[in-house]
Amino acid sequence: MGALMSVLSWKNYATMQVRDWKSSAILLLSTALLFSSSPAAYAFDINGSVSKESGPFDLFKFGFNAYKKGQKEEAVEAYRYAAEKGHTGSRWALANMYAAGDGVVRNDFEAFKIYSEIASQGVEPGSDDTGFFVNALLSLARYYRQGIPGSPVNTDLSQARQLYFQAASTFGVPEAQFRLAQMILAGEGGSANAQQAKKWLNLARKSGHAGAMSVFGNVLFEEGQTVRGLAFLTAALDRCNAKDCPWMQELQERAFSMASEDDRRVAVALAPEVYQEQ
Repeated sequence: MGALMSVLSWKNYATMQVRDWKSSAILLLSTALLFSSSPAAYAFDINGSVSKESGPFDLFKFGFNAYKKGQKEEAVEAYRYAAEKGHTGSRWALANMYAAGDGVVRNDFEAFKIYSEIASQGVEPGSDDTGFFVNALLSLARYYRQGIPGSPVNTDLSQARQLYFQAASTFGVPEAQFRLAQMILAGEGGSANAQQAKKWLNLARKSGHAGAMSVFGNVLFEEGQTVRGLAFLTAALDRCNAKDCPWMQELQERAFSMASEDDRRVAVALAPEVYQEQ
């Protein structure tokens, strides 16, 4: 189970945006349940097969099944009992629900506290809890980068940068590599360093991160590598998601308008090749 959790959970989930957590949560939680042989529970009832005295995994599984059926109050209750018994996946699911206001009143500070508990536990890379831990790092970094109005959590760019660095370097998460590179380019939370930023962008784009590929291409273009930069920008635009396409298109069109006709033609022809470049 551990090896498959490593592949399906943290590499697939942790690269996704936190704001798209619902679909990725189903992936991660489904994987956690995939290999369980425990009988399914259908009612959160003290007289039923699952109660607050049940084991943490049975509570977790009930919470997940209840959530899928739209029974979110029952899911929250089950996750809370499982979290109190130390179940990391339940803590993570509960934090996501608070962060999104899904089944509960949105409470970013409560989500922050739960993510902090997960992060403080640490994890052995590749273990079953790796995906939950990595997502907690990414979520905490986002909160520190933005701050949480009306709470003790203020903007702390240095802390955000450090958390992204941890996820990027220790776990090789492309989304963390991309966010770290953005902060390094902008000099957020530390000094600006274009070469370091390029290193992280290059790693992320090799994993197929379209946003990293776009910014990497833009950096190359700004450095005077017109054809290669425009080729990366074009390749990234062909693979962007709906949310990121507008800003990536803006970068590509800006570079395209500044390039010569010959450079444009060569860059467009080169785009499929640079996408595969390792």
